[in-house]
Amino acid sequence: MKPLVIGDLKADCPVIQGGMGVGISLSSLAGAVAKAGGVGIISTAQIGFREPDFLKAPLEANLRAIRTEFEKARKIAPKGIIGFNIMVATKQYALYVKEAVKAGADLIISGAGLPVILPELVEGAKTKIAPIVSTAKSASVICKMWDRKYHRIPDLVVIEGPLAGGHLGFSREDLTRYGADTAKVRETYDRDAYDGEIRSIMKIVREYGEKYKTHIPVAIAGGIFSRQDVEHATELGADAVQVGTRFVTTEECDAPMSYKQAYLDAGEEDIVITQSPVGMPGRAIRNRFLEGVEQQKAAGEKAKVSHCYQCLEHCDPKNIPYCITKALSNAAEGDLDHALLFCGSNACRCEKIETVADVMKDLAGA
Repeated sequence: MKPLVIGDLKADCPVIQGGMGVGISLSSLAGAVAKAGGVGIISTAQIGFREPDFLKAPLEANLRAIRTEFEKARKIAPKGIIGFNIMVATKQYALYVKEAVKAGADLIISGAGLPVILPELVEGAKTKIAPIVSTAKSASVICKMWDRKYHRIPDLVVIEGPLAGGHLGFSREDLTRYGADTAKVRETYDRDAYDGEIRSIMKIVREYGEKYKTHIPVAIAGGIFSRQDVEHATELGADAVQVGTRFVTTEECDAPMSYKQAYLDAGEEDIVITQSPVGMPGRAIRNRFLEGVEQQKAAGEKAKVSHCYQCLEHCDPKNIPYCITKALSNAAEGDLDHALLFCGSNACRCEKIETVADVMKDLAGA
């Protein structure tokens, strides 16, 4: 595959490691991917969860950890491309973006909402910016707004499909329409239908690139697991792929071994679509925690949220089934019986612990 060129940045291997929080893609994984010639991405989602003052001052802990994790990743890959994934839904989103820029981020990838103000937050910096989109409509809105208000376009666009892990940019109805919400998703998924959406998004991106007389690279994400998936993305015209799940079961991934083992043990029927406390559908591994949430919902009971970590904008602690920060940080700490285990649709295909170099070579011959 050809190198991925994002402005003045060049990744010899066109593989972007997806941002995974809480605590799954930090400095170790991002640094290893960047060192191997790809693009390493650190998730800022409650990134400071291990800081001593996280409980009392989560914002300060998170902002401090952004710089700490970036510096650690940079030591691993002095010349590699290292960036951050920052969710638009994050409370104090602007502060997170500005801190990532101060830390020296090469790239900021932003989804879980439309990053309409992202250009103004990186103005004057070399940091590249990339929105995550799932539909032609969202791609059109972002490009049109950035063009009109900031006279600029994305440096990269990530198209994330319905087979991705974690929070999904689709309604439950859309997932059903694409056949992406079943236990046998590899049999029911209508790839041709979503390929049509990808082509529509790429057409919009090309039009804005032509307007600015440049090429906007596109990365396809969601369900990318094998070399065959990479080749299909290339056939669609993608410049790169973004991969999350495949990197979880690597030696370098920041997740504890118990988390990785959950991926290795998962069967196809264990991967389900669940409803996040913030109202978005998400893909995760069914475990005791999710079963308990379902039982609680069936009984009409509400969760007892004893502490708010101030993580997401649209979260009402009084009316949520569970605290997503606590559930995800439990996963990162290895307390799986009380954890939400986000994963992509291909987690059941993980069979062994690999190295990042192994994965990069298998995906793109790096």
